[in-house]
Amino acid sequence: MLLYSVDMIRPEKQKKLRELMGKLGIREEDLEEKFLAPGSKGGQKANKTACLVHLKHLPTGLEVRSSKSRLREDNRFFARRLITEKIQEMETGTSPRLVKLAKIKKQKKRRRKKALTTKTIKG
Repeated sequence: MLLYSVDMIRPEKQKKLRELMGKLGIREEDLEEKFLAPGSKGGQKANKTACLVHLKHLPTGLEVRSSKSRLREDNRFFARRLITEKIQEMETGTSPRLVKLAKIKKQKKRRRKKALTTKTIKG
């Protein structure tokens, strides 16, 4: 059973998100969802439909907004993923997003150092 129909999001990702939400104790009943017009780029489709998703987790008071896609269903998924990451970050002190950012930062530092050493050898 899918939480919502999503054209762009694979069922495996939806299942993984549902499992993580269950593990963290986030229930659909605890989420207040509003749909708004995004008021940004996106063309006629975005202006005519309320595809921005505003999600509030009632027990913690956390709020997120998602207008990443033109499709409301995709934005529902993205908003749930964001709020799940924020709650996970609050509980554990880390989130997959922060781990990924740290990894990218480390890679950039390594590449910069490598580029500097090759310049000094050539020059």
